[in-house]
Amino acid sequence: MLDQASPLRPKVGASDDERVIKLAVLAVGGQGGGVLADWITDVAERNGYIAQSTSVAGVAQRTGATIYYIEMARDTGRLPVFALSPSQGDVDILIAAELMEAGRAIIRGFVTPERTTLIASSHRIAAVSEKIEPGDGRASSQKVHATAEAAAKRFIAFDMEKIAAENGTMISASLLGALAGSDTLPFTRESYEQAIGAGGRGVKSSLAAFGAAYDRARGIAAAPTGDKAIAKPAAPEARSTAKVSGPETLLKGWQELAARVGALPEPVRAMAERGLKKVVDYQDIAYGGEYLNRLDKAVALDSAERGYVLSVAAAKHLANAMCYDDMIRVADLKTRSTRDRRVRKEVGVKEGSVLQVTEYFHPRIEEFCGTLPVGIGSYIESRPKLAAFLDRRINRGRHIRTDSFTGFAMLWFIGGLRRWRRRLLRHKVEMEHLERWYELALAHAREDYALCTEILNCRRLIKGYSDTHARAQSKFDRVLSALPMLEGREDAADWIRRLREAALKDEKGDMLDGALKTVATLDDSPIL
Repeated sequence: MLDQASPLRPKVGASDDERVIKLAVLAVGGQGGGVLADWITDVAERNGYIAQSTSVAGVAQRTGATIYYIEMARDTGRLPVFALSPSQGDVDILIAAELMEAGRAIIRGFVTPERTTLIASSHRIAAVSEKIEPGDGRASSQKVHATAEAAAKRFIAFDMEKIAAENGTMISASLLGALAGSDTLPFTRESYEQAIGAGGRGVKSSLAAFGAAYDRARGIAAAPTGDKAIAKPAAPEARSTAKVSGPETLLKGWQELAARVGALPEPVRAMAERGLKKVVDYQDIAYGGEYLNRLDKAVALDSAERGYVLSVAAAKHLANAMCYDDMIRVADLKTRSTRDRRVRKEVGVKEGSVLQVTEYFHPRIEEFCGTLPVGIGSYIESRPKLAAFLDRRINRGRHIRTDSFTGFAMLWFIGGLRRWRRRLLRHKVEMEHLERWYELALAHAREDYALCTEILNCRRLIKGYSDTHARAQSKFDRVLSALPMLEGREDAADWIRRLREAALKDEKGDMLDGALKTVATLDDSPIL
């Protein structure tokens, strides 16, 4: 239940009428922080308060949050002196439009346990530092929640971005609803709604998001890291490579695959379900059968005593390995109707309006040969002069307008090549690489279970498209090149893990080079 006691603390020697309420809003570009600050100022003035709103811009959009700072005091006939920016330990209410902004506010000292009500949306926007990390650079949302609980007098958090999106508006409306529902300001709900209505644009959707967030804030004081619902995936779209199949045949095939997943050990099922859906969507029902056939090999070597850790890793990384990025996959994704709807929603384009989309492609000779039949592609790659001649004509940036018939038809044709993907050179190369990696891992399952699992996990090094894929595969090969030097050691799995982490953390590979040199000088003593 909400603590109805107001967290606002009067200044020493000041009466309630003279008290200055200090509120800060942290929002990145595009979240409507300025609109929210204007609404809050309007609400204060409607209730007989004098208010001042200022803003301090961040470094750049999406790399630094803008701080909107509002001070308000009841109009007693005397003009109060307001500050222009927040001070450490001197903020009554802090609103963060994204979870990590709440964490940054705590670090900067704006949130104090004896005073501050912290209102934050629990959704995440990856920071630049998280995006550039080659591996998993995401900061821990759980740690921020735990810290916020301890640092603030009250902490109200739930997915306000989701509420805004469901109602077709910006997060500023749901942030305002959370503020109103928290009862930290002495204003009525009606005055907040009047401030929204005075804007004149998007009033209906903003009021809907405001109301939903208002009710949510009054129902709980804090929420978990986000509102998540886990649903069993529906059968994805699939295409048969052998013959054109009707809906009944596809549905029957999917049901058979789903039944096989249901027969797997319980710890493996969730990951296998997601992997199966991804693989079938990528290619077809038959490809999903190949995925489960490979997965069965890992399950046969695993056991409940070990928690099926090996099988879960296999279920995850097999799906990713089988769904490699190629020109066909990129073109397929860019011509799907779901992508058009998503782009329109993100950009805010109304139905009936024309949306111009320009795609950028920069294929190399490797990508070109990969989309050719095995014989032709291999013929070109085996002749350097011919490959160089073609590369000079292919290896250049291209801008393709997918809102035009010609541009869309070009990508649609390339995406349609997936029905012949198994006959193409890229697929042959990828499957040969997958089989070598998978057999190498499973060969160690009985003698060194942990090492087998770590070899499977090394597949996460391979990602991306074109040059990115080539660099990633080079790191993968360099990590596993240490395996002959580590086999038979008790700490072999730990060393492979350390090499993989070094490869993920350093894009240039200097850390990996250093770690490999260390491995080369190892004696028989285990690492500490």
